[in-house]
Amino acid sequence: KLPAFHANIVLNVSNLPFRLQKLKEMFISKFGSSPKFYVRAPGRVNLIGEHIDYCGYAVLPMAIEQDILIAVEPVKTEVVQLANTNSLYLDFSTSVNNIQINKTKPQWHNYFLCGLKGIQEHFGLNNPTGMNCLLDGTIPPSSGLSSSSALVCCAGLVTLRANGKTLSKVELAEICTKSERYIGTEGGGMDQSISFLAEEGTAKLIEFSPLRATDVRLPSGAAFVIANSCVEMNKAATSHYNIRVMECRLATKLLSKSKGLDWKKMLRLHDVQTKLGVSLEEMLTIVEEVLHPEPYSTEEICKCLGISLEELRSQILSQNTQDVSTFKLYQRAKHVYSEAARVLEFQKICNEAPANAIQLLGELMNQSYISCKEMYECSCPELDRLVDVCLQFGAIGSRLTGAGWGGCTVSMVPTDKLNTFLKNVKKAYYQTDVQRLALENNSLFATKPGRGALVFVEA
Repeated sequence: KLPAFHANIVLNVSNLPFRLQKLKEMFISKFGSSPKFYVRAPGRVNLIGEHIDYCGYAVLPMAIEQDILIAVEPVKTEVVQLANTNSLYLDFSTSVNNIQINKTKPQWHNYFLCGLKGIQEHFGLNNPTGMNCLLDGTIPPSSGLSSSSALVCCAGLVTLRANGKTLSKVELAEICTKSERYIGTEGGGMDQSISFLAEEGTAKLIEFSPLRATDVRLPSGAAFVIANSCVEMNKAATSHYNIRVMECRLATKLLSKSKGLDWKKMLRLHDVQTKLGVSLEEMLTIVEEVLHPEPYSTEEICKCLGISLEELRSQILSQNTQDVSTFKLYQRAKHVYSEAARVLEFQKICNEAPANAIQLLGELMNQSYISCKEMYECSCPELDRLVDVCLQFGAIGSRLTGAGWGGCTVSMVPTDKLNTFLKNVKKAYYQTDVQRLALENNSLFATKPGRGALVFVEA
């Protein structure tokens, strides 16, 4: 059993590091009192396994150094006051007994409220503790590095600690996964799981149902480099992401019905494979046999399933996809089953560590990117350009990471070429564009597997 978040893993910090000290000073200036504790939750980079967690398949992320850090003081009033060190994010306050999350405007404080509400509802807290909170974030927003989920996780852990409750890391990850859906994103759980379960020095294979994490040791001769395309993509602010979730759900229904399964109970593409008891390669063959590459109209889907349009909208589709008239099912299912196989192959190569491991892993990353671009259609021209630049200047593998449609790429670069690679990518991608040049310093960096969420208290 994984340890709970209680006193035995809380870090006593007598000489606060510079960032915590600065946050403490800003907190005192803002609220007129000192914070009692601090909570940190990291962002993440997904090395391989894109858009498959919500289909039930394992993914392979690692936590990064960039994080969300919150200074907290529990108070006797029934009010949560939120402030941000970044002046672009406005102060917010609300009653702890009346949490309202606005799905139409995914503002920063709503992600905090998701984590808060998730813990409140889990424990049935009738009189939860009020709090003063000051947030500091170093994860680039809307970059595909999971800033929003890190904030949800941080808020969940803040609420847990302030109310004197304990949960295991797995329980916390599962609660925060569900509670982020309050904002309308139909996510699968990768981001929240790695934020809590990450350990320094190792990536993780994250599996679902039940949630579990396995160490994956990355090759020593390569560095992973994150590069921001400088195109922002907010999953909750657009329907792109949820449309893909629904396309996978509809593909699940049609594949299930064609094989005589109880399609009404089937929600994820992994469920179909499990029920049929076949391999991922066999599922790809079934996709070829059952689904057609042309888009499916809602009328055709209803005919295949023997349901009305009203039943499709009310029983299967999410709120912000009910007006979509066509869906691509063949392409999405093909991506998911092939990407799930690539994740397992990536883990196998890392475990066996053959002499050409870096080359093999790079090829898998490149295949993943092509599938994301062509079959899942979640890239964009800037990401395509950035991947090309990274491969041109020495990356063995490069791919988009996160939801796509903007955000970041992750590239695997031989360590002896790293400095030259960083210099050339800066010159070719960032220094040719005024807007990117302004963001250059925080947009390109090598990263190592970091540790998961933590609570700090002053000794």
